[in-house]
Amino acid sequence: MSTEQNTNVLDPKMDKERRNWLIATSVMGGVGGTALVLPLVNTFAPSERAKAAGAPVEMDITGMQPGELRTIEWRGKPVWIVRRTPEQVSDLAKNDGNLADPKSQRTPDALTPEYARNEYRSIKPEYLVAVGICSHLGCSPSAKFQPGAQPSLPEDWQGGFLCPCHGSTFDLAGRVFKNKPAPDNLEVPPHMYLSDTKILIGEDKKA
Repeated sequence: MSTEQNTNVLDPKMDKERRNWLIATSVMGGVGGTALVLPLVNTFAPSERAKAAGAPVEMDITGMQPGELRTIEWRGKPVWIVRRTPEQVSDLAKNDGNLADPKSQRTPDALTPEYARNEYRSIKPEYLVAVGICSHLGCSPSAKFQPGAQPSLPEDWQGGFLCPCHGSTFDLAGRVFKNKPAPDNLEVPPHMYLSDTKILIGEDKKA
């Protein structure tokens, strides 16, 4: 091999160019690797489709006041959380004689989990958790918590819900009154308390 050839191999300028080329290709490889990783990471996040299919959702009830209602969406349906006042809880028993299913005995497996088959239809008497959809034709009832006579409500009304579509009424445990179009009580979804201030809607493994 000639001296000239050896000089070319060891040429500092050529060595610098080769080093720059290696750095550039390494950077491009790193960018490509990152681009591949990001879609994979995103696949682990719950999708909107998964949520709609019934993935559990958390509801924070921090600071809820007695008589307050909050709503969260689960499976595309509104779920109500109502913090009942002590008076509202004690008044529930007064409705029993006027209710179509006061003990939640109709289709209990579909509408009322075992831990909610009581007078309060709840785990804790203070809180009602119910799907806000009328069992007649799927309208969403309106909250009518104020007791006493009102339009479309009886004079001895103790507070509850009125369906604006066909006049079905439900008490503050979501139980339907007699002689109304709605055949069943409001659904109580699977749920459990993660803490005193958080409810998990859609799962009840610890209940």
